[in-house]
Amino acid sequence: MSSRLPRKLRDTIRRRLIHWYRREQRDLPWRRTRDPYRIWLSEMMLQQTRVETVIPYYERFLERFPTVDVLASADEEDVLREWAGLGYYARARNLKRAAEHIVRDHGSMVPEDARQLGALPGIGRYTVGAIRSIAFRKPAALVDGNVNRVLSRLFAEPHFTDAALWGLAEALVSPSSPHEFNQGLMELGATVCVPRKPACERCPLTGQCEARQMDRPEDFPASKPKPPPKEVQAVSGILSRGGTRWLMLRRPSKGLLGGLWEVPSMEGDNPKALLAQLEERTGLRASIKSELGTLRHIFTHRALTLRVLELQAEGGRLKRSADARWVDAHELSELPLSRLIQKTLKLADVHPSR
Repeated sequence: MSSRLPRKLRDTIRRRLIHWYRREQRDLPWRRTRDPYRIWLSEMMLQQTRVETVIPYYERFLERFPTVDVLASADEEDVLREWAGLGYYARARNLKRAAEHIVRDHGSMVPEDARQLGALPGIGRYTVGAIRSIAFRKPAALVDGNVNRVLSRLFAEPHFTDAALWGLAEALVSPSSPHEFNQGLMELGATVCVPRKPACERCPLTGQCEARQMDRPEDFPASKPKPPPKEVQAVSGILSRGGTRWLMLRRPSKGLLGGLWEVPSMEGDNPKALLAQLEERTGLRASIKSELGTLRHIFTHRALTLRVLELQAEGGRLKRSADARWVDAHELSELPLSRLIQKTLKLADVHPSR
């Protein structure tokens, strides 16, 4: 496609899209800066997360970690605490690790070079293109779901290969205003060229859009059937001491919800196995006091049914090596907790307090 793209069409698309973006762009905090650290942070937070959700997290995160040096020197638990509730926690861990690399290997400066950027933890081809084009004004292409949809409709191509899509994005990106062109593509896909009922009458590229001329914009790109999430059962137990302190355990750094804190939990629906695991890990013995209820939580590829129990202490002493602690309501508010664990605690009427 890129080799067959007529120059006049390419120039028209660039001109119309940039003009539209200058007029219609939303006022978002990361669009008021050229600081590559802040642009990188916004791109990491925006992955699979809505703009409206990201804005308050972005602003709070920068208050706590205003520079790459501050982030690099921060404790991972502090970083996860500021990220808590945003989901996809590997993004926060990678952000922290990448900041350490930048301080150590690049003199605290986010690198401009594509290979150096791509070598940082958590930074893929899309993020490289976003940072280079928006922060450094380099004619670097980017492709995300919005860009895929816009280009698929523009050229009425239901099944772009990755190579063809990236080649087209590279051929189209404006050498003089790559930041406006790329953000314009994403903005168009987010606000006008949406998956269902696109507002074609408001699109600056209506005259160039082949799918619009066919009156079939929703047919592009062709939908791919998604496999249903894997059904998973798990059981959690809430153990208190005197009704004022609760046992919390830290998850391993890698994997789902890595580094966050939780109540004792395990996959499966075997309360006795949970009690045995609790004693083996922490040295604490407990019994089941009551059933608190069941929660349903959907992760990207997993549909979790969580059985929540209230436990009763039966003795034992907390091992120092358990990566566990007793916390009160105030201390609980200082721990990085997932939304799932917040809902779990709520079943036992346990509420973190600041």
